Amino acid sequence: MKLLKRTMGHIEEVLIDPHGEIASKFKAFAIPKGSLGRLEELATIYASIKGGVNCKINHKKIFTLAGDHGVVEEGVSAFPQQVTEQMVRNFTEGGAAINVLARHIGARVIVVDCGVASQVEKNPYLKIKKIGLGTKNMAVGPAMSKEEAVRSIEAGIELIEEELEKGIDIIGTGDMGIANTTPSSAILAVLGQMDVDSVTGHGTGLDEESFRRKIRVIKKAIDTNQPNPHDPIDVLAKVGGYEIGGLAGLCLGAARYRIPVMLDGFISTAGALIAHAIEPKVNKYLIASHVSAEKGHRMMLKLLGKIPLFDLNMRLGEGTGAALGMSLVEAGVKLLTEMATFHEAGVSEPHIQ
Repeated sequence: MKLLKRTMGHIEEVLIDPHGEIASKFKAFAIPKGSLGRLEELATIYASIKGGVNCKINHKKIFTLAGDHGVVEEGVSAFPQQVTEQMVRNFTEGGAAINVLARHIGARVIVVDCGVASQVEKNPYLKIKKIGLGTKNMAVGPAMSKEEAVRSIEAGIELIEEELEKGIDIIGTGDMGIANTTPSSAILAVLGQMDVDSVTGHGTGLDEESFRRKIRVIKKAIDTNQPNPHDPIDVLAKVGGYEIGGLAGLCLGAARYRIPVMLDGFISTAGALIAHAIEPKVNKYLIASHVSAEKGHRMMLKLLGKIPLFDLNMRLGEGTGAALGMSLVEAGVKLLTEMATFHEAGVSEPHIQ
């Protein structure tokens, strides 16, 4: 708990372009005012977090956190639990979608075992932050203890601190965990005080019967555990997941060191909801890459006040949407730092300012 408290105490509020220097620089460029749209917005957010217009992006890192969920016993996933471990191996071997997209944008993928339900073979490309061998079945009791919930959050903070000396300019959040849309839907229902039916989606492709079972299981988990919507750690402990706690910790740790966070989809945003509920100042460090095809994701983004950058009907997770979003931030920052002004380009300025 000490690391979490220390981290919270060092998170500063982000002021967006407080002195207007970013807006002034964009105004001087040889382009019509506002013509870069959201690329200008992204550059402004990034430069504001970094503290000035002379900013660069050299180190892009995507954290893909893996964990299993005891609630898989209730038949809420179309895939067997062992797929989590198999996909972790795929990540470390460089063959997954996130590896391809990370290579495409020049980012490094950091794969982390936060709570896979088996002992994953040691690998130089895998970080171990294991809290337990998967969570317990939240339909019959708490997914984890409150102490484990705090440890999972602190594991995410530790990941940021361990990577700092190697350089981090911006991070992307990603996930892997069979059945993890079930706890994510529960977290949204509790923190957003919403009806379970309205926030629950089909996950990895459930048929209608399994989908209805999933809704019943989430309702049962909430009724059984009675998570306190005003206590995000209690919510995480009772209906969350180890990797979701780790994602929350990534958001908190990144904010503590003034590092922008590019969110991926539904599960990553569930972690962000937990982080935001713990420390609201985290919010200005968060950027929504895309809106997932998973039903509740749009609702999560609305709770955080975020407008996604794109909608490609994606729902894979892993950090895939975050990778694409990071490339747009980098494009915006390069425009801010490399474009020529009207004067430098020898272009006449507009008559009307």
